[in-house]
Amino acid sequence: MTGNAPAYGLWSLVIINSAIFIIFALSFFKPQTARDWRSFGAFSAFLVALFTEMYGYPLTIYFLSGWLQSRYPEVEWLSHDAGHLLEMLFGWKANPHFGPFHVLSMVFIGGGFWLLAAAWRVLYASQKTNALATSGPYARIRHPQYVAFILIMFGFLLQWPTILTLLMFPVLVYMYIRLARSEDAEVGNAFGELYTRYAAVTPAFVPRLDQLRAGLRQ
Repeated sequence: MTGNAPAYGLWSLVIINSAIFIIFALSFFKPQTARDWRSFGAFSAFLVALFTEMYGYPLTIYFLSGWLQSRYPEVEWLSHDAGHLLEMLFGWKANPHFGPFHVLSMVFIGGGFWLLAAAWRVLYASQKTNALATSGPYARIRHPQYVAFILIMFGFLLQWPTILTLLMFPVLVYMYIRLARSEDAEVGNAFGELYTRYAAVTPAFVPRLDQLRAGLRQ
């Protein structure tokens, strides 16, 4: 497979794409507390690292260039399309934007942004009345916004994996788990027995199968 001409050093695209996705996520997440800003800041750092390698400097390609060129000599590794590493490694011969990993990545990214927006609407309405958020996505999981960030990041990893973002991902997942536990304690203190009963039947991150079946039947 031969690619296009080298397509890096496009720092304006790094800035534009980072800004678009960060502002888009910010419009749904709307951080208010220091914990919110930490979680959003980590997500933003992931996006900047991703787009830096996607359009600015392909550090992962350079780092792996010797191995990649010896194993896949037919690929022009400095073309932009070659940055879709999973598509290249599994021998996708057509446009990588229509490859299985890229399509699956869009499902995760789109689903993550949908979940982020749906969760914010419920949380915002609950905060206005000082009530516990238990409807919408919160009826299935206690921390849908953190799950949304993880889905979006995982989607981008499928689409454009890099060494830095692969290292960042488990660290950020662990951070979101810690933030969720802190949030559980804080909201538990605020709502007492009401939150205890809610948490007893609502998983933190992964909905129960019976809940998913019930949602599909509705």
